[in-house]
Order: sequence, then C-alpha cells, then structure tokens
Amino acid sequence: MKNIKHIKNLNNDCLRGITFYKQELSILQERLEEIAAYNTAREVQEKVEYFQNQFIIHENQLNELRHDVRANDEAIEAELLITETSVADVTATAHAQIHARYLNEEKIFNDLRHEFNHFAARWM
Repeated sequence: MKNIKHIKNLNNDCLRGITFYKQELSILQERLEEIAAYNTAREVQEKVEYFQNQFIIHENQLNELRHDVRANDEAIEAELLITETSVADVTATAHAQIHARYLNEEKIFNDLRHEFNHFAARWM
C-alpha cells in the first residue's frame, strides 16, 4: 500500500506538467503556422504537415493522460473515504502505470520539441 499524499502529489505534478505541455503545444503550433505562411517550398510543407500531425497526436495523448490522472484521483478519493491513509495495490499499480505513461509522453514530447526547434531555426 502506498501513501495517498505521495500519489496525490505525483498526480498533481502530472496535471501541472500536462497543462504546461498543452500550452507549449499552442506556442509550437503558432510558430508552425508562421513558418507555413512564409515558406511554400514542398520540403517545408511536408515537414509542416508532419509536425501538425505530431502535435495533434500529442494533444490527444495529453488529453487522455489528464483524464486518466483525474480518474485515478477519483479512485483515491473513494478509497480515502474507506481507509483514510492508504490505497489498494490495484489503485497504486494503476497510478504507477499512468505515471510511467506521463514520463514517456514527456520524453517523446521533449524530443519532438527539439526536433521542431531545429526545423524552425532553419526556416524562420
């Protein structure tokens, strides 16, 4: 059994991170639109489409993660009414899986952001 406070803090960290990455996606999308507006070369347009698709995929992943983190929080709250200090192994395992997905998404997103920044530096 894991301490509820520890899991809730990790969930809150994930939610803050998800909010940050969603804001970052908006900024990257704006930069991508600027690049697309000023560069009509086929090579650029192909990369623009690639990044648009990646941004959509990541936004969907972030939305799904946010939903899953909130659902995990609700499960914790329900268990808190019963135990007051700890959660069942099933809930802790679900949390660990969600947190691992968040860390994976964070890594992939950061790699994409670096790739995009190299692209943007070349074409802005």
